[in-house]
Amino acid sequence: MEISVTGLLKVLITPADVGKRVSVRQLTGSGAAGEKFTDTVGVLTSWDDDGVLMITRRDGRVIRAEASSLVAGKVVPAAPARRRGPSAGYEELARIAARAWPPLEDERLGAWELRAAGGFTRRANSVLPLGEPGLPLDAALTSVRGWYGERGLPAYVQTATGAEGTQELLSAELARRGWTREVTAELWTGALAPVADRDGGTGVLLSREADEAWLARYGREGVSEVALRVLHGGPSVWFARVPGADGEPPAAIGRCVVDGRWAGFAAVEVDPARRRQGLATDVMAALARRALDEGASAAWLQVEEDNEGARRLYDGLGFARHHAYHHYREPDAAGSGRS
Repeated sequence: MEISVTGLLKVLITPADVGKRVSVRQLTGSGAAGEKFTDTVGVLTSWDDDGVLMITRRDGRVIRAEASSLVAGKVVPAAPARRRGPSAGYEELARIAARAWPPLEDERLGAWELRAAGGFTRRANSVLPLGEPGLPLDAALTSVRGWYGERGLPAYVQTATGAEGTQELLSAELARRGWTREVTAELWTGALAPVADRDGGTGVLLSREADEAWLARYGREGVSEVALRVLHGGPSVWFARVPGADGEPPAAIGRCVVDGRWAGFAAVEVDPARRRQGLATDVMAALARRALDEGASAAWLQVEEDNEGARRLYDGLGFARHHAYHHYREPDAAGSGRS
């Protein structure tokens, strides 16, 4: 909090700071035990004429605050310094992640990319907005809804929060227009070599193809031809599997896409009966070694916020959160499956 030379807390933010990252303290209650305060750090996304502030935190959650309740506030740096992992900006990672999970069809709307893949995952069937659409927002969203409607798909916009250059303001505008935030996940980054240096992985089989055995463990019913095209898309794609017992699906699988200095891990899945045996680590280590051979040095992956087991695994492998991303669904549209 901001403290003046007199030792008093001061509010040093105004409506002109909308769009900036701020730190505020607000009075939230009082009683016999004394006054209660809440501290919030995030992007100031609005400040209306009634003195109501909206602040979007790193995870995308929006905090409402009355200006009259503020006891301190200041503008803070756009993003904290990362303590571990490779240095990377949001836009670089967004483009890398998009290439690793490519749509079958895409079209530009200014700096927005409209992506479609027959409804197979939100990532391949959503708008990636890396700049301005070249139209007023209402007109751009109308165009987006029309484009997806022509393909029989609900319109989704993928936004991100929590890093320099992310889209807190766009997220707030979508919410104000009635778009529903349907999924929140996170993109984590880490160094590749420590993953490759893990013991084990000698029993992992690598292939350029997601064969029938790999698909038998993949956690989706009835993988379509469209899904296979997405799974095999990307600059340099590898599939890993740990064989199961005779006639059984693999004990574990994984997918990795190598793209320049980056290796992206996905679809790391383990037979529930074989969990806590290090198989996920074995799969990632084998894939990491192959990615190192192709010249990669950094790694990224995506994990949903409620997947505690995966988060513990990735934290132990040296990964750390870079930013959160969200899929906003157009009003009155049905969902389209996992992210």
